[in-house]
Parts: sequence; structure tokens; C-alpha cells
Amino acid sequence: MVPKFEYLLRLGDNTLVLAQQIGAWCGHGPALEEDLALTNVGLDLLGQARLWLSYAGEVEGKGRDEDALAYLRDGGAFRNLLLVEQPNGHYGDTIMRQFLFDAWHQHLLAALATSDDPRIAEIAQKASKEVRYHLQRSAYLVVALGDGTTESHDRMQLSLERLWPFTQEWFESDPVDAACAQQGLAPAAHSLAEPWRATVEAVLARATLELPNYTGHQRGGRQGVHSEHLGHLLAELQSVQRAYPGARW
Repeated sequence: MVPKFEYLLRLGDNTLVLAQQIGAWCGHGPALEEDLALTNVGLDLLGQARLWLSYAGEVEGKGRDEDALAYLRDGGAFRNLLLVEQPNGHYGDTIMRQFLFDAWHQHLLAALATSDDPRIAEIAQKASKEVRYHLQRSAYLVVALGDGTTESHDRMQLSLERLWPFTQEWFESDPVDAACAQQGLAPAAHSLAEPWRATVEAVLARATLELPNYTGHQRGGRQGVHSEHLGHLLAELQSVQRAYPGARW
């Protein structure tokens, strides 16, 4: 196992899977403006996935490009966080999932922008400009829905409680995180916990939503242990490549 390769896979898989999730809303958003805005967020994430997976392929040195890594790996080879593979549900579920991820993603990219690896720093600097908008937008919607009607508030509270158990996995260090932090490639996983929580708590307070009391958490995505939801997602994502292996336009 090469820690740098594994870490780049995690970065690429997070954005690839979330982009696929968001793409499912295209043409089905609650309003035209929302449909266009969320689609653009998905396209940003897909572009980031290409950059991370392209670099991962180069680091691996086995001739796999971003397409091979995206379309020719089974679920057990994916390293994304469990949060991003959770079902879209209703629009409030999608927005809450996006906000919780954006809050972490922004702090992660800010730290990666100072990586000792120039390529990682360059990608992170580019992506952070996009993610600042992602967080601003998702936070606004969480507040609008949380502090909206009684029904919208209750639905957002339930969304938060349902997704909260998946929000601590990213702060738990493992040998990959530890090695990359020691080499100056990435921040220590636990170092992002306080700034993430501060961001989340400030927005939830404005949204009149209560922080869940749940203290345990789900883990395993970064090691390739996933829910059944990822399998369904990959079946759709990889369907054309699987049906027509090696096809070219």
C-alpha cells in the first residue's frame, strides 16, 4: 500500500461519488434555479474528481488513468466516506448531506493548499475556490429550511439526525492518514474536527436545529467497507463502460 496513492483515491472517490449523487437531481430539482445550481455543484465536484484520480493514477504508475479508476473498480476498491454514498432522499436530505460535507471539505482543502506536494497544493487551491461557494450555498439552504415552516424544520432536524452518525469518520486517523501527515502531504485527520464543528454549530444555531446527542459513529468507507447504497450507485455510474469495455467516441 502506498499511502499517497490511497489518500488521493479518497479525495477523488469522495468527489466522484457525491457528484454522481447530485447528478441524479438534474431535471428533478424543486425549482429551476435550484436545479441549475445543484447541477453546477456536481460538475465542480466531478472536475475535482478527475484531477485527484488523474494524479492518483500517475502515483500508482500502473497505467490507470482517471477513467480506469472511476469505471473499472468494484465497490470494495473505493475509498470514499460513507456519508457521500447515503441516499439522496428528499431535497432536505440532499442539502443537509451537502452542508455537512462542504463544511469539512472547505477546511480540508485549506489545509491541503499548503501541502509539501506542489501538485496536491495546486489542486486544492483551485478546488477551494469552488467549495467556498458550495458551503455558502448549502449553509444558506440549511438555514432557510431549518428556520422556515414547522414542516421544513422538522424534516431538516430528522435529516441531521439520520446523517450525523456518518460525520465523524473523517476525523479518525489510520495508517494512511498518519503517513501522509508525517510526510507533510496532508493535515492530521483530527486537526479538522474543531474548525468543522465550529462551522457546523454556527449554521445549525441560525437554522434553529439541535445538534444530535449521538456519540458513536459509522466507519469503514475509507478502507473499502461500504453500504449497499454504493453498489447501486456504481452500477449506474459504470454501466456504459461495463457494457462496452474500452469503447471510445
